[in-house]
Amino acid sequence: MKEYDLIVIGTGPGGYHAAIRAAQLGLKTLAVEKGEVGGVCLNVGCIPTKALLHAAKAKKLAKEAAEFGLALKEEGLDLEKLAAWRDQVTKKLTGGVEFLFKGNGVDLVRGQAKVLSPREVEVGGERYRAKRLVLATGSRPIELPGFPFDEERVLSSTGALKIERGIPKRLLVLGAGAIGLEFASIYRAFGSEVVVVELMDQILPGADPEAANVLARNLKRAGIEIKTRTKAEGFEETEEGLNVRLSGPKGEETLTADRILVAVGRRPNSEGLAGLGLALDEKGFVVTDERMQTSVPGVFAIGDLRGAPLLAHKAMKEGVVAAEVAAGKPSAFDQQIPSVVYTDPEYASVGMTEAEAMEKGIAVQVGKFPYAANGRALTRQEKDGFVKVVTDAEYEVVLGVQIVGPEASELIAEAALAVEMGALADDLELTIHPHPTLSESLMEAAANVNKAAIHILNK
Repeated sequence: MKEYDLIVIGTGPGGYHAAIRAAQLGLKTLAVEKGEVGGVCLNVGCIPTKALLHAAKAKKLAKEAAEFGLALKEEGLDLEKLAAWRDQVTKKLTGGVEFLFKGNGVDLVRGQAKVLSPREVEVGGERYRAKRLVLATGSRPIELPGFPFDEERVLSSTGALKIERGIPKRLLVLGAGAIGLEFASIYRAFGSEVVVVELMDQILPGADPEAANVLARNLKRAGIEIKTRTKAEGFEETEEGLNVRLSGPKGEETLTADRILVAVGRRPNSEGLAGLGLALDEKGFVVTDERMQTSVPGVFAIGDLRGAPLLAHKAMKEGVVAAEVAAGKPSAFDQQIPSVVYTDPEYASVGMTEAEAMEKGIAVQVGKFPYAANGRALTRQEKDGFVKVVTDAEYEVVLGVQIVGPEASELIAEAALAVEMGALADDLELTIHPHPTLSESLMEAAANVNKAAIHILNK
């Protein structure tokens, strides 16, 4: 039996960060992966989805270029070539992780891990023992009652990536969270008639309502129909297509689609861990402390297995914390977690929204700056959206930032630093930002907290 200091089960973003960081700290480390290195994110999640979104954006830009005198000829859509490029990007990154494993001395074993005890794991008939164990088994899409996945008619996010089998004429998306809206944008750009159904009263439930409205307006402008406060009850297959029964504010209706994408969330892959006696919450997520330690000594849980928010960058940080704690370092997870939706326009948020701060009884001051007053946004023909800075009223400490507009995914990092370090609105305002850039909008929004923004009338 091979002996290790640490065994990591799962090589998604959390798992491979844990394995590499542990090896950097001198721990003899084994990583176990039943599928492809990189997990859901690199193979059937973040990366391939963003590749398709980039293609969709390029298609849109090519069409809009005529507005400023650049007439581009549309040559059509080669789905096989697009799929090959998507896979090429993915393979380059997964290959990079394997290279880093080798370079850092991490052993990799492929196969289904069977956890025999907190110290012993079996893979393909071979047993491995370790002083500590990191569980990074991830999550999978939730099935809706009446809409079982077959990846032909009813798709999960994994099935929706397979665009090479053809773009449906009519696509129904159940769920208006990040995954649902991103795929709605992709398929609409490539020619599908898209309807999005959401049970709650706005898209991106929990997001800043004003930002959600801007995004909804732009999605509708792109030709995506959105039905909020609506529930999908079931469907029947007919010669015309999939007849889906909906109930909403106007009563019951039937909508016909060629494919249905179910994007209503994900559930943890925690079933095979029952023998360990881990404490789980009511949704099946593993309970840990801020050091990623579970209720079983020497066993850590990270990433989607640990619970919301189910984000790759959260898992990455958790993996590093688990490895450092396993190596005896005084590490803990207490950072702000930014969230991003890669639609057009993008939405990003960190810290508290205005509504969340007020619910906590905090008196707030808010500064806002529209992209319509930003020179760089206008040169890009992307003037919809805004930056909002939420501060407490007494000291003007930055509590949160919400951005809807171009490059929100990139701009939110500066905002995350501001929230993390307890910066004041003045700190953002007094920092000189290059001109012309989109980042100036964050500076001006911070200035607007005190009604000192230059490029808008402060109200």
